[in-house]
Amino acid sequence: MKIKLKIMMPCNEAAHICDKSQYNESSVWEKIKLYTHILYCIACRKYVKANNRLSLLIKKSQVTCLDKKNKDALKINFQKALKDVGIK
Repeated sequence: MKIKLKIMMPCNEAAHICDKSQYNESSVWEKIKLYTHILYCIACRKYVKANNRLSLLIKKSQVTCLDKKNKDALKINFQKALKDVGIK
């Protein structure tokens, strides 16, 4: 029985693997397939490069989020403002 290795893949699968690899959720085989794909696909190569840059910028940004208390207060104020203008 002959085993066929499937290295070729469509671009949407390559994008999915790219996204998974950013969060360390992709397997070694998926990474090999991705890097083989981006050797011949310019569009996916650009996607991987942009995705990596975006992840790096987000890590460097040191963005802080609202805590639960402030989120709840914001939600209450927003709902009140909607009622004031007649939107349910």
